[in-house]
Amino acid sequence: MHIDDEKIQFLERKANEIRISIIEMLMEAGSGHTAGPLGMTDIFTVMYFHILKHDPHNSDWEERDRLVLSNGHICPVLYATLAHAEYFPLEELQTLRKLGTRLQGHPHRTSLPGLETTSGPLGSGLSQAVGMTIALRMDKKPNQVYCFSSDGEHDAGNTWEAIMLAGKLRLANLTNIIDRNNIQIDGMTEDIMPLEPLREKYEAFNWHVLEINGHNFQEIVNAYEEARAIYERPVCIIAHTVPGKGISEIEFDYRWHGSPPGKGPGDKVPQEEQGERFLAELRTLGGKITSEYQ
Repeated sequence: MHIDDEKIQFLERKANEIRISIIEMLMEAGSGHTAGPLGMTDIFTVMYFHILKHDPHNSDWEERDRLVLSNGHICPVLYATLAHAEYFPLEELQTLRKLGTRLQGHPHRTSLPGLETTSGPLGSGLSQAVGMTIALRMDKKPNQVYCFSSDGEHDAGNTWEAIMLAGKLRLANLTNIIDRNNIQIDGMTEDIMPLEPLREKYEAFNWHVLEINGHNFQEIVNAYEEARAIYERPVCIIAHTVPGKGISEIEFDYRWHGSPPGKGPGDKVPQEEQGERFLAELRTLGGKITSEYQ
């Protein structure tokens, strides 16, 4: 499905607004993950503002698609996207990780509308998504189930158990989107625990595999459309993303995996300047100033 320039521009601007919200909420919290949420913002934006069948005013709508966030530590991007999609007020983003908040450090299913699962232990999300897909099949419902997972959590064995079961059962309504950003908390994935050849591994377990640039809106839309057209097996979308996308000083730096602005590595930007420097870059869209951010 081709999307026109006007829709792409809308998605680009919305993604930038979400990135700004992510930095603002992390600055207020003083803790949380930065690199992964920024890297997955474009994919979340396309999902909630173009692909996903959902209703922010009726989050338990029976006909909705299900979205499972397996790598729960990137929840700032999920929270920010839900708020921009009008699931709850934008102002509530400033309560991230605070005592009594609904926006916990990892998503808690019953605390916030739009959350399908509780996540924390890495590697469990795909198993939950497989279970949802099986249940929908038993009820003869066509709802799509999308699982967002990280490349690093593929170190966990239960991820591969879920991959094998989904392939065996030919769960065609299931799509797993992997954030292939090549980093994890201790370094680069291929140094910590090599994953390649990742595509061939999924294909060996009877998955249909697509690889995309996770920041190209047309490629993201095309991949989702192709996934919905596959009827005989589950689909894996390997989305190649840039951790820290949108902020030049932190892109591809694994040290920002779990560091918030103000507490990150200070060798490129002094810690006391990080938050405002990052916001300034995002507000000019990398130097392309727009009237709404002036």
